[in-house]
Amino acid sequence: MKTSAKKSILLASALMCCAALYAQREKADTGKFEPTWESLSQYETPEWFRNAKFGIWAHWGPQCQPEAGDWYGRSMYEEGGHAYKVHLEKYGHPSEFGFKDVINEWKADKWDPERLVALYKRVGAQYFFAMGNHHDNMDLWDSKYQRWNSVNMGPRRDILAEWEKAARRNGLPFGVSIHSSHAWTWYETAQGADKTGPYAGISYDARVVTKEDGKGKWWEGYDPQELYVQHHSLSGHAWSIWDWPEGTSVPPQWYYDNFFNRTVDMINRYNPDLVYFDDSVLPFWPVDNTGLDVVAHFYNRNMKRHDGHLEAVVFGKKLNDDHKKALVWDVEKGVPGECQDKAWQTCTCLGNWHYDTSCYVDNWYKSASTVIHMLVDIVSKNGNMLLSVPIKGDGSIDDKEEKILEDIAAWMDVNKEGIFDTRPWVVYGEGPSTENSAPLDGAGFNEGKNAPYTPADIRFVKKGDVLYAHVLAWPDDNKVLIKSLAAGSGLYPEKIKKVELLGAGKVSHRRTADGLTVNLPRNKKPNDISLVLKITK
Repeated sequence: MKTSAKKSILLASALMCCAALYAQREKADTGKFEPTWESLSQYETPEWFRNAKFGIWAHWGPQCQPEAGDWYGRSMYEEGGHAYKVHLEKYGHPSEFGFKDVINEWKADKWDPERLVALYKRVGAQYFFAMGNHHDNMDLWDSKYQRWNSVNMGPRRDILAEWEKAARRNGLPFGVSIHSSHAWTWYETAQGADKTGPYAGISYDARVVTKEDGKGKWWEGYDPQELYVQHHSLSGHAWSIWDWPEGTSVPPQWYYDNFFNRTVDMINRYNPDLVYFDDSVLPFWPVDNTGLDVVAHFYNRNMKRHDGHLEAVVFGKKLNDDHKKALVWDVEKGVPGECQDKAWQTCTCLGNWHYDTSCYVDNWYKSASTVIHMLVDIVSKNGNMLLSVPIKGDGSIDDKEEKILEDIAAWMDVNKEGIFDTRPWVVYGEGPSTENSAPLDGAGFNEGKNAPYTPADIRFVKKGDVLYAHVLAWPDDNKVLIKSLAAGSGLYPEKIKKVELLGAGKVSHRRTADGLTVNLPRNKKPNDISLVLKITK
């Protein structure tokens, strides 16, 4: 029998085994919520999340090992691209050393989850997120339904279990992000081959390598097809289309069942408080109901754990108004231009999502000032910020990231009362940035497109009877004019008894028809990022 025919038989056999293995679904918890949009619309965002405002995310997995940026497991199979060139230099050609082998390089030998989570809490994080899996399809826990997991290979540690333990010990709600639904299409580059050069026409490893080929190798006994899931036709679209089913190769039922089982297994083992899906709306929606099935299970299970009270949060992207009744809207690397009626979240990153050495070398990280300005703008619009701090493959963060976190912590030490437990005011802000904000692009992505903030750019939040005015730049003349608080203003009809500058104390003020003028101390500047005025009736 020819080698190609033999491989085809082995691949078909592997797929049949996959279908048989995942035919039986995990039992879903029942209760108040059914897996329909109508039923899930009973959801109400828990108060703890609305109070929290700021979370930190460890978006970390085997794709961080090469330290070459985002989507390495896909991009390493794109001939001529940056990741492809890095891969050739570090590891060799992807027909011989595939992403499965990158997993074996990932040992996480400097990873100290307790130290990192304690640092994140000191910086001000009110919840912590770990990545459960990415589009690379490797589960970062002792997974019952994915043998390619971090206990069987790579670090040989239960990553989620250790993150959860550290989060609970530090009193932080624990979140898990799940990205694996798109592995089916995301890995399609790995079906290809070089078009030029000495390896032209030689297939990359993902579609041709079988379990049988692992004999005598580090991955003996494991089937690469369970990782790559690429024994299917290519999608008929450019990768810019992310949503199902616009030209995508639609998966079979066993693929949906496997996703359900893996995600429910994770929920049942680690009892996360928050779950993030890196999907438009929910996994596989609208071609399949699996995402709704998972959310209904999670809500019902969470209610049983909290004596009938729902304390869970699930995030989805590109949500319409009906979807926002059932889930919390997540905006990736962007901020809407107006205050939102319902709680929402921005997810963003100090650098790239996966650790990238070039961000360090070329100083591409967001500054503490950028992070705080984003946070203030987000909170004024009824949102939370989830900030990813990129982690190296070895499990450590670099000294520049540590410095940024320390600067954020210093600002929080003085000003956190104007962030946590607050709610939006009558208007979210004033100034040039409120008049010319960049629109969202798809799932978000308007970050960095607005003009720099000026002393006239002010954001408002309230806590009880106290109003906080965040002034996003220190004025050269040490005077702040807040037009929204002008005498006779319908926005604030009450008298203003006292104005304080957080970190400096009481400051003088005068209210006229033009606005509230606040005189700042010339020699007592609390920080170089922004200032917060506490205004009481």
